Amino acid sequence: MTSALKIFAGHIINRFNPNRSRAAFLWLLTLFFWAKTLLAYFSDFAGLGAADPFQFFIMIINPLATMIIIFSLVSFIKHKLPFYITALSVDALLTLLLYINCIYYREMTSFVSVNVMLGYSKVNQGLGSASLSLMHFQDPFYWLDLIVIIVLLLLRRVRMQEKSVSKQHSFLALSLGFLALCFNLFLADCSRPQLLTRGFDDTYFVKYMGINFYTVQDAINTVQINTLRNSAKPSDLNPIKQFIRSHYAKPNKKYFGIAKGRNVIYIHLESFQQFAIDLKINGQEVTPFLNSLYHGKDTIAFSNFFHQVGQGKTSDAENMLETSTFGLPTGSLFNKYATNTFQAMPAIINQRRGYSTAVFHGNVASFWNRNVVYKSLGYQHFLDASYFDVSGYKSEGWGLKDKLLFKDSVPYLEKMQQPFYVKYLTVTNHYPFQLDKIDQDPKFQTTATGDPIIDNYFLTNHYLDQSIKEFYAYLDKAGLLKKSIIVLYGDHYGISNSENKTLATVFGRDPATWTANDDAQLQRVPYMIDIPGSKVGHIDPTYGGEIDALPTLEHLLGISNKRYLQFGQDLLSKQHQQLVAFRDQDFVTPKYTYTGGKLWDNASGQPIDEKTMLPKLANQVKKWQDQVSDELSLSDQLTYKDLMRFYHPQGFTDVDPKRYDYGIRNTRQQLNRQNRILGKKSTSLWSKNNDKTTASLYKTDAPEQYFKPSNWARIQYHNPDDSAGRTK
Repeated sequence: MTSALKIFAGHIINRFNPNRSRAAFLWLLTLFFWAKTLLAYFSDFAGLGAADPFQFFIMIINPLATMIIIFSLVSFIKHKLPFYITALSVDALLTLLLYINCIYYREMTSFVSVNVMLGYSKVNQGLGSASLSLMHFQDPFYWLDLIVIIVLLLLRRVRMQEKSVSKQHSFLALSLGFLALCFNLFLADCSRPQLLTRGFDDTYFVKYMGINFYTVQDAINTVQINTLRNSAKPSDLNPIKQFIRSHYAKPNKKYFGIAKGRNVIYIHLESFQQFAIDLKINGQEVTPFLNSLYHGKDTIAFSNFFHQVGQGKTSDAENMLETSTFGLPTGSLFNKYATNTFQAMPAIINQRRGYSTAVFHGNVASFWNRNVVYKSLGYQHFLDASYFDVSGYKSEGWGLKDKLLFKDSVPYLEKMQQPFYVKYLTVTNHYPFQLDKIDQDPKFQTTATGDPIIDNYFLTNHYLDQSIKEFYAYLDKAGLLKKSIIVLYGDHYGISNSENKTLATVFGRDPATWTANDDAQLQRVPYMIDIPGSKVGHIDPTYGGEIDALPTLEHLLGISNKRYLQFGQDLLSKQHQQLVAFRDQDFVTPKYTYTGGKLWDNASGQPIDEKTMLPKLANQVKKWQDQVSDELSLSDQLTYKDLMRFYHPQGFTDVDPKRYDYGIRNTRQQLNRQNRILGKKSTSLWSKNNDKTTASLYKTDAPEQYFKPSNWARIQYHNPDDSAGRTK
């Protein structure tokens, strides 16, 4: 047995012996680079968030394919000296790229894009200003192999081989590399479908495809974007301005300015669909608190409000609500065009009304590239997972649980100058809708469809509802509620079309009669505008979508949107056109829905035969289709060519992303310094409360705040005001 192992070991050593052949030299470089890439993955990149053995396997093999391709191309060089110089130079450059990403990731928790390497300001923060504090003990190991090989070459312990690699073997290695790359892509798609088209997070690309692949893909995207951007000219804005001006809807005098000067609190209802509102299961309301808001005397609630997202999902929704422009037909605008010029609500409301702005989110900052794009939107602060305790059971797969996010945001929210514009991105109601048993309300029983996705969906709906109720209670006690306008919106569907037939049974529908039109109708999501004390509440049947949210809010705050390039229309305007465009160019109106290549009658739910369609209706459908196509195309052109940089509305100054630093230390210092400098002029809740926290006013039944993970099995659902109900 021992002798067999020695023979095998000897064979491996001989195979990778650089004195054996040039091919062996290249395989040795490949092996060393693979090893140090894994070192980076597991040390500097903290495992890249791999959550299961399959992801770990993909992560371990992903450096190999690109390395085989790169070094097989080097093997085509015939002459000895150029071959060895090129091989070592390529290895050195790839190592430099890897090491740059390690240093950058330690400071920014993201990877170096081509734009950063080409001179974006962060390159200095990530590299040039990287002090000794960014150096780690493992850093020499990234360069050790190169140093040793060069020394051995100089000492001639490793000899440069005269015989070149045959073209046959070079082509064979190149083919092997591309085969390995295809296999890698296949595995990546199995774990994360649509990885290349949707974008997600740079971490996903590196985890599934490796640093080299990420850099190449980012370079290709950058070239494509810059080519189109450089071809743009100011006159390209003319058709966009003409379209928007011809579809402008002036504000409704009854509502214009009724929320002027109030704080704005956006509550993002992750994956929440309209059908959950007023829904009862086993005689119990799924969302009793949201239902009370929906029917409240101060809430304007829209019953026919549709999400309009594409592959960018949540990021598309955010983009529409902040800019009133559409997401992309494929991929995420947040990932591909993060450094575009935007004229978004955070900047508008800051420049027009002096609002301070922030986002609270319990996930990592880099997801959907938010840590970059929020700066372009003009958000002053972004408080992501790094600001909160997300350890143990306090977080689910998508970040900090909602009850804890709202509660733990108080120390930051109370120090923001009023009026403020803040957004809360909840995550617990995200697919696959996992909720720890201890967080489930034992009084609420969900459906029994047999589909865990659907059954769990209503559990997380209920949890989200409780989270918002607790937050509202705090806002009321702290005196913020009456000074604010609270906007609650669903970003996109939670239950996909593939599961809608099972969902149909919850509504008492026969799954056999479910149609594509039913799928389209389920694209409704909540959109509620709560203006405490206003008594303007009503349920509005107007048809609209996420593209219309920004103009609606602007007019409620007394800000005219006429000077901006926004594709949406004020939902409360009497001139609002009730045509809702979907990203795939389908659309819905109060009477008709076009989806699946057919026109459907909303009243009957049946398709309309084109052959029997009246000419008047056919012409109208054609006009709708043309308008939807034009609107989406013009929005895309605005994004692709970064045309907003040519547009300068009165009173608006282009956002400079360099002004913002989302580091936790910097944000805390900024908030504290501002309160200290303003003194008696400070308008923050903290200052109004005599420089004392209001955190004690927040009451939550989240069990995670009371117990250590070691006691988790003993935790019961409890009321924080009922100490007898808690197990310690």
